[in-house]
Amino acid sequence: MTARTWAVLTLVVLGAGLALAVALLTPWQRVPAPRADQLAALRDLPADQVARGREFAAALRPGRYGGMGLSLAVALALGLTPLGARLVEFAGRLGGGAWWAQVLCGGLGVLLVADLVALPLAAWRHTILVRYGLSTQDWGGWLVDLLKAYAVGAVVGAVVLFGYFGLVRLAPRWWWAYGAAGAAALVALFSFVLPVLVEPVFNRFTPMPASPLRTELMALADRDGVPVREVLVADASRRTRAVNAYVSGLGPTRRIVVYDTLLREAPPAEVVAVAAHELGHAKDRDVLAGTLTGALAAAAGVVALYLIGGLAWPLRLAGAPDIGDPRAIGLLLALGAVAGLVGGPVQAYASRRIEARADAHALALTGDPAAFAAMQRRLAGVNLADPDPPYLEHALLGSHPSTVERIAAARAYARGAR
Repeated sequence: MTARTWAVLTLVVLGAGLALAVALLTPWQRVPAPRADQLAALRDLPADQVARGREFAAALRPGRYGGMGLSLAVALALGLTPLGARLVEFAGRLGGGAWWAQVLCGGLGVLLVADLVALPLAAWRHTILVRYGLSTQDWGGWLVDLLKAYAVGAVVGAVVLFGYFGLVRLAPRWWWAYGAAGAAALVALFSFVLPVLVEPVFNRFTPMPASPLRTELMALADRDGVPVREVLVADASRRTRAVNAYVSGLGPTRRIVVYDTLLREAPPAEVVAVAAHELGHAKDRDVLAGTLTGALAAAAGVVALYLIGGLAWPLRLAGAPDIGDPRAIGLLLALGAVAGLVGGPVQAYASRRIEARADAHALALTGDPAAFAAMQRRLAGVNLADPDPPYLEHALLGSHPSTVERIAAARAYARGAR
């Protein structure tokens, strides 16, 4: 059989594996959250809080959709016209014209152009966050964080691009097979290692002092059977008023991280409720499940890229001789943007189900639905969330259940417990 036939068969197997993984790992059984309870929860929320959350969401909405449309348009312009290829050629000549210079200078140049075009909308979003009091950053701090994000993205982008084009040069016929394995390995590496390395770039972490709350959090993790090394406090207040907590790391590096804003805003019972939710992700191995599906999707994407590279019209539009030439970097960006747009709603749906399962875990672990509901009201109020967002928007983009859905789940749990 030819390499292309093997690639088709491999793509079928990977696609079937991805579908099976999604089917088995997504919690399809919905946590009870009756609509009647949702409406009751909405009525119980302060009217000014609901109005402000909806006003904030409406203020962000044009930039959100505009940013999505602009990013897609730029990616298509760079990938489906010769513009991207010309940019790679120009940047490559500045680096000496070698293939690695085209990959490094041209690839990062293409990514930088895409980021710079979206920069005005990012700045506009920051002005809204400041206007509504959610952001505590001045423009200097915002710019520093932006440059840090660009630097991290540049490093990750350089690793991916060098790996891809290096494999194409080393194994012209079978690069897709090695690339699929490499892409899956990179997803696993980034999932478990990158957060531990990147988090300190944006926040400072200090151990939570000995206190009844720290003791309770460690005991909660022990009771849940989730080994936790320590409890850390993140200095989130230097950039935001938003409250949050999460569990980070794997095995000996796992720790509970609590925003300092959450400690200031919420009583201990609500902090425990947030931590219990995050422990649910660790207990159900959600990061591992996400890594598996991400690795399968990345591997399938590499094989699909090889097959797309056998089509003449995308390469002709992009002005690249073949998919393994650095001048095809813009085309890679465009294909990635389209794949993200198509897969986004599916990913959001699975994320909502996973988050709902973690909510159910928190309720069962703490046995305190009142604290859980109070925590959801506080999260919505401080984070300026729309407690009951438009159905279609939430279905397409929402990564978590809405506030009223989560409070309704707590009420349903309380009735069952009684």
